[in-house]
Amino acid sequence: MKLNIKARLKNKTFVVSTAVLVVALIYRVLSVFDVFPSVSESEIGEIITLAVNVLALVGVVVDPTTEGISDSERAMTYLTEKDVRVTENKENYIG
Repeated sequence: MKLNIKARLKNKTFVVSTAVLVVALIYRVLSVFDVFPSVSESEIGEIITLAVNVLALVGVVVDPTTEGISDSERAMTYLTEKDVRVTENKENYIG
């Protein structure tokens, strides 16, 4: 199985879900040993989400499907008369 970790780390959803998953795993392991941190798991999750949102705001976390910070040529046609998704749907429609 090949993964493009570099591209995945630029995806906000992947970073947040992975970080929250790791925190949940740590809390489960700690609970096995009857160790209960003073900060709740949900508070940690909110801090992670806030941190990733700040990183997204400054451009560290971006859409890995496009080059740079610009939208792709295809995305630029969305919600216009030249929307390629509408054309594709008409071509695939059998009726």
